[in-house]
Amino acid sequence: MPVLDFINFPADLKQRTVAELETLAIEIRDTILQVTSKNGGHLSSNLGIVELTIALHYAFNTPHDKIIWDVSHQCYAHKILTGRKNLIYTLRQNDGCLGFTSRSESEYDVFGAGHAGTAISAALGIAAARDRLKTDEKVIAVVGDASFSNGLSLEALNNVATCTKNLIIILNDNKMSISGNVGSLTNHLNSLIQKRTYNNFRKYFKKHLLRIPRVGQRIYDLVNRIEDGIKSMIVPGAFFENLGLRYIGPVDGHNIAGLVDTFSKIKEFDTPVLLHILTGKGKGYKPAEMYPDKYHGLGKFDPSTGEVIKKSEQSKSFSEAFGHSAVLLAEKHSNVVAITAAMCSGTGLNQFSRQFPDRFFDVGINEGHGMVFAAGLAVNGLRPIYAVYATFLQRAMSSLYHDICLQNLPVIICADRTGIVDDGPTHHGIYDLSYLRALPNLSIIYPSTENEMNLFLDMAYKAASPVVIKYPKASLIKYPFENNPVEYSWGKSITLKEGKDISIWTTGIEFSTALEVSHILSAHNIDAEIVNCIFIKPFDSDKLISTASTKLIVTVEDNSLIGGLASIVDEILINCKNCGTMHFGWPDKIIPHGTVKGIKSREGITPETIAEKILKKIKSK
Repeated sequence: MPVLDFINFPADLKQRTVAELETLAIEIRDTILQVTSKNGGHLSSNLGIVELTIALHYAFNTPHDKIIWDVSHQCYAHKILTGRKNLIYTLRQNDGCLGFTSRSESEYDVFGAGHAGTAISAALGIAAARDRLKTDEKVIAVVGDASFSNGLSLEALNNVATCTKNLIIILNDNKMSISGNVGSLTNHLNSLIQKRTYNNFRKYFKKHLLRIPRVGQRIYDLVNRIEDGIKSMIVPGAFFENLGLRYIGPVDGHNIAGLVDTFSKIKEFDTPVLLHILTGKGKGYKPAEMYPDKYHGLGKFDPSTGEVIKKSEQSKSFSEAFGHSAVLLAEKHSNVVAITAAMCSGTGLNQFSRQFPDRFFDVGINEGHGMVFAAGLAVNGLRPIYAVYATFLQRAMSSLYHDICLQNLPVIICADRTGIVDDGPTHHGIYDLSYLRALPNLSIIYPSTENEMNLFLDMAYKAASPVVIKYPKASLIKYPFENNPVEYSWGKSITLKEGKDISIWTTGIEFSTALEVSHILSAHNIDAEIVNCIFIKPFDSDKLISTASTKLIVTVEDNSLIGGLASIVDEILINCKNCGTMHFGWPDKIIPHGTVKGIKSREGITPETIAEKILKKIKSK
């Protein structure tokens, strides 16, 4: 019988031998592989952290002891071990298991996450509250190496020593960048540092040395410098030691017995500790071990081959179209450069990075820095294209205003994955339009086709001010009249379909929803006009006012109704007498995870529901 059958909660781990725990790790990996192959999700990072997760829940008393996962996309093993081994099969499905930690899902999920760099700050706050309340729980932050370069992580590290004397930070290093430091001398020193006798002697030595008149402090400082010097030559932890953390590592992150032993020792320390652990991304699954980035986050795939299962005749995605357009623009203009925040592949910039390596910059998971960096490039004559996920763009809001809009710098910001996505509320891109609209000097464009992506990127290049181009995580679709010429003018909308009874205004690919609505309405003798708001800012106010005088205005958008297209229309028509409006978009609440289709159905944003409500409105007149 599988070991996993006997494991429902962390307490069950403590009844198992190390050999059984090692078998359990294999079984958990098989479960993760099975689930992600059917539902999609984050694979490489979850395969790499299985032993660490088992050891944490074995050595610590969760949920009394608090584990905070940075980003938390690597939480699948954690969920399996904390009462959700059956729920995990509904990963990322409607009303199923969220792919990130969530306080509403389990008491073991101490802190919700989805973005990078939050774990140390959150853990530090929890630890400081514990100290004030005089409780005894251990607090552990688990942070990946990429998140350690995030500004929030560095700010929190700088604050640790002044806030608490008892915090464990685990650096999960899965890049193996310093594997050469793992040797007998390092292992011996780490073993010595962890021993209680060594730490007790340090306290005793310091206490009595400082009692020596006049020279005690100087002798202690000298000995301390010698100790630090020896450690820094052998162990790469001087940076953390200077911040007031005891550094231990690197430690093998796949050795359960070794991890449990290390945890058992460091949880007795009365000082903040940074434990450096080495893990292999994608461990146990050859395709993910060979290409960890490819299997970081993906859709359904064949676990026997690793091949991603594509939808039949799947067309090019908006991200791919953007990447191609960016290359074309760079080929025409030598001052074009591209920036990404650790999302080169996801944003479609792989081709650009290969073709123009000296014009491509990856700033890591530091969206705010990327924004100011782009401003600096623009000040000195370059034309930066900054590709960033919409959900992460909100992390750079201050920099966008202060460093780009305020100085009116010609930076092109390409916001990928706008709208609802299947990763859940931490990743929905449904709020960016609402806050971007308020920024002066900023133009906002919604391309709906590949041709428009090419055209608007070129128009944005020619603009003398900042421009945001927004597009979803979706495949490209075509206008019903794709072969007919369309005239585009800055700040003007386009009419996709004429209609005499009502006018449906949309953004992005929601024009396809509007077309379906119009087909349903036509069966009821309602002739609907469809207007695509390519430019959100500046907005085609004249056309809206003219249309609203004779027709009911209906808006359909993949954005929050507050601050989105609905708000724009109401603001413009506020003084328009006898103007009727209806709005369809995301309400003022947290939109849960699920498939995009399932979420829209649940919230009533489908062509059928929209058409039904429009008919009801018309009949009530």
